[in-house]
Amino acid sequence: MKNVAYGLAIALAASSLGACATTTASGPVEVTRFHLGAPLEHGSLAVEPLAGGGAASIEFKTYAAAVETELLQAGFTTPPQGATAQYLAVVGFARTAQDVGPARSPVSIGLGGGVGSGGYRGGGVSLGGGISFPIGKPKTREIVLTELSVQIRRRSDGTVIWEGRAQTGADVRAVDAQANVAAGKLANALFRGFPGESGRTITVK
Repeated sequence: MKNVAYGLAIALAASSLGACATTTASGPVEVTRFHLGAPLEHGSLAVEPLAGGGAASIEFKTYAAAVETELLQAGFTTPPQGATAQYLAVVGFARTAQDVGPARSPVSIGLGGGVGSGGYRGGGVSLGGGISFPIGKPKTREIVLTELSVQIRRRSDGTVIWEGRAQTGADVRAVDAQANVAAGKLANALFRGFPGESGRTITVK
């Protein structure tokens, strides 16, 4: 997924640099899913964190809730109270900040471009090409890359019947950079058209 992350960073940087300095931007979601191609079984399902990921944190619960919402809409159910779920949705997530370099100042002063030696346009010596001086210091652009991964396992034998990953990027100041917003956006894209085409990476805007 490193190539996907790099591509998202570059795409978001390009859109950010082309916008006004006060504008924030967010990128699309890159989604890849895998399954055996056979019709998927449905049943009761519980969500748990990826092994080795530590205790279920408040942030994990945000992603878990988004995943559970989408899977219930896809046909799974919650187990009755006291009963064991037939399936487990194992959820992992990662959030990293990445500097995409300084943005050019949106305001500049230009000199040259055909002004004659006498200070007027016309004959004389011309200063061609022009010289541009940006006003203000370059501003560093920072984006937040967020990845969500999910495996659906049959509890009885641990068989993975479906898995997928989704990743997106957003300017650190954008609403989409907030964990709760990113979680919903990623989960919605990941389970759109569930189970989806196996082995293919798609872009969801």
